[in-house]
Amino acid sequence: MTVTAPPAPAGVVPSGRRRPERRRASRMSAGQSRFGYVFVSGYTLLLVAFGLLPTLYALFLSFTRNGVFVGFDNFVKVFNDYRFLPAVGHVALYVVFWLVSLIILVVVLAIVVHGIRVRWLGDTARFLFYIPGAIAGASSVLLWLFVLDPSVSPVSALLRAMGYESLVNVVAVGNLPVVFTVIAFWAGAGGWIVIMYGALNNISADIMEAARIDGAGALQVAWHIQLPMLTKWISYMGIMSLAAGTQLFVEPKVLAQATKNVVPEDYSLNQLAYLYAFRQGDFSGSAAISVMLLVVALGLSTIFIFRGKLFERD
Repeated sequence: MTVTAPPAPAGVVPSGRRRPERRRASRMSAGQSRFGYVFVSGYTLLLVAFGLLPTLYALFLSFTRNGVFVGFDNFVKVFNDYRFLPAVGHVALYVVFWLVSLIILVVVLAIVVHGIRVRWLGDTARFLFYIPGAIAGASSVLLWLFVLDPSVSPVSALLRAMGYESLVNVVAVGNLPVVFTVIAFWAGAGGWIVIMYGALNNISADIMEAARIDGAGALQVAWHIQLPMLTKWISYMGIMSLAAGTQLFVEPKVLAQATKNVVPEDYSLNQLAYLYAFRQGDFSGSAAISVMLLVVALGLSTIFIFRGKLFERD
């Protein structure tokens, strides 16, 4: 006698068989994973080749001299160099000016652009913010050479009103932190404004509307809703800008050549490391400076990560 199993209820797949939708989803997931590994592999190879390996080599050089382990001697020698502490002061002052101006002005401008209700005006503003970031660093400095030279600058009247009669006066050593901050802000802030604008768009419209119904004004909405929700993005911007700011090299190098060394060749730590390596032939001393920059940048970035709760899930 043959016993026939009752038919399965509608929508139920018998045991041992998988729904076609699940099989397709599984295949799609596996395919996406493979493509993800392909895309990540390029970044990983570049990171290892131009990030990890040079860092390890710099660590090796910083603790050796001519292949012999010397402990912290290279660090002590660099620290006692009369050029080292002034270079540290120059870079530290510039980084403070740069980070403070960037964080405050970028966030304010992003909120203002986000608050503009006229669509074409918002799109135009975002495009104009982005344009300076498309210019390479050295080209940006060359452009600013003309802007800062009172003899050819489009704002020469303003420069002369401030008491500057020549490019040499404008780029005096005492003015350089402000000059470099203006150049860096002009070149890099626009891209961050666009990023912050995108982050603001992710804030739920219901939350914004509820705040307005409760009587919150624009400043209260920005302070109590938008700023807290931008914390992670601000932390990310701080980390990336800190890494770029400590690598100050192109700007003082180009200005030094344009002003016949009115800007000293050892103004920044990167310039000093360059002099150690290619003027003095001391690659161990140069590596020691690089390692110190790395340690300081990692330490400050850690503060941004934990204060901004960068890797915590909402």
